[in-house]
Amino acid sequence: MFDWDDLRVFLAVARARKVAPAARALGIDATTIARRLARLEKALEADLFEVGAGERSLTSRGQMLLVHAEAAESATLAAFEQMSGQERKLAGQVRLSVAEGFGTWVLAPGMGDFNRRHPGIRLDLITASGFLNPSKREADMAVMLARPQRGRLTVRRLGDYRLHLYASPAYLERVGRPGKPADLRDCTLIGYVPEFIFSPELDYLDEVEAGLEANLRSTSIIMQQRMIAEGAGIGVLPDFIGRRDPALMPLMADRVEITRSFWLVMQDDMRRLARIAAVADWLQERIDTLKPIDAARSAR
Repeated sequence: MFDWDDLRVFLAVARARKVAPAARALGIDATTIARRLARLEKALEADLFEVGAGERSLTSRGQMLLVHAEAAESATLAAFEQMSGQERKLAGQVRLSVAEGFGTWVLAPGMGDFNRRHPGIRLDLITASGFLNPSKREADMAVMLARPQRGRLTVRRLGDYRLHLYASPAYLERVGRPGKPADLRDCTLIGYVPEFIFSPELDYLDEVEAGLEANLRSTSIIMQQRMIAEGAGIGVLPDFIGRRDPALMPLMADRVEITRSFWLVMQDDMRRLARIAAVADWLQERIDTLKPIDAARSAR
């Protein structure tokens, strides 16, 4: 029989893929991590990791154990929440991972209202490059641009949003207004840095016209929006950013329209918690504020 707590060590290393960050997360030293992994492998009579290029990758037996270890973790957390009464309390911390533009333009305006309604919930909004992964318990919840294909997750489609080309009146006055997508080849284009696009859904330009490349690039959608508004060039922006900025004008709206979706992702064992449900309901409310923007676009 193995030590149940060794499963916690195994999960930390499986998720971090390295011993050092797993040790930091658990608050124990790397030597102890290595010793406990060796003890677990001996008890199970199985090699759980392969080591290469400084990382630990799960073996086939390790992948099998991962499924059971995550199930044990979920059951343990659910038992604690239920027995302690935390399951029903509108209190505690919720870590939510979102894209920068969505957090800034859709969520931030409603944060004060959320706090007034749920003062006991401490909501951490994480907008780092790339989404934190609920399946690795890096975050409690995430609003992603694509549906995850694996993991013990609850996934819900929150709604769609649309994107169009935008430019400033000053830029159009200086260089002229393009009439068709092919004309964009003669324009200064603004977009993401290709090597740092953390989600394929952010790679817009090729959908506008095959082969288009940005001349001015940034990993930040907020910086792109400012460059466009200051007359540096033309770029693709979500309508919830572009339509709300009076310094921007949509271009070729009847010919170029891109649609994306927001997906709410959370650990399956957390969806029953009152604080998680409260944040999920609030996220849906914030998504619903985008509908008037779509209605105004359709009326034009």
